[in-house]
Amino acid sequence: MDDLSDYICLDSAIRFGKPCIEGTRITVGDILGWLSTGMSHEEILEDYPELQEVHIRSALAFAARRDAMTKVIVHSSGAVKSA
Repeated sequence: MDDLSDYICLDSAIRFGKPCIEGTRITVGDILGWLSTGMSHEEILEDYPELQEVHIRSALAFAARRDAMTKVIVHSSGAVKSA
């Protein structure tokens, strides 16, 4: 299996440094948004022919890894903040 992180790039000159699919201006967030609206992988690939199935899996894997690294801090005031 390919290293899915090979397909994601972070470049401050592209989409304000948001994680993008290598060689495109399509962000991980774009793909997650499309999936959250109910678009299937096939529909995304049809609408964005520069993408491949591995790019969608890479975006999902990137988001999962980022979520796993998110820490939640509870302050004494009871407020919850992400770090």
